[in-house]
Amino acid sequence: MIRTIETRTGGKGLFEITSEVQRVVTESDIVEGLCTIMIQHTSASLTIQENADPSARHDLERWLDRHVSEDDPEFTHTHEGPDDMPSHIKAALTSTTLSVPIQRRKLALGAWQGIYLWEHRTRGSKRRCIVHVGR
Repeated sequence: MIRTIETRTGGKGLFEITSEVQRVVTESDIVEGLCTIMIQHTSASLTIQENADPSARHDLERWLDRHVSEDDPEFTHTHEGPDDMPSHIKAALTSTTLSVPIQRRKLALGAWQGIYLWEHRTRGSKRRCIVHVGR
């Protein structure tokens, strides 16, 4: 089973999509298998991260911003603005595809884990993820 989920982001940050992905797993009726999620963009990414304390997401965002800054004079790919190339680098350093086992019709995530779409662009956008559920 393959489904597309869309998420409207409000700019940089981590947006939890666990419930949307779980909904696809539930609809698939697969008891045990694998769920694969792929984001169809080059300036956003996916991650599995802590979903209990928002400060963890804040710290991740700040850390990545410090290491990939928007004011690097070496960047030439700036057609869509100063966050264009940094967003591509951030997506390359993180993940564009995730795989999560399915057990008893549920994503086999840990107690404090959630699936996040990580928006790297300053302005928000509508992002698409393909979710594949199979045995």
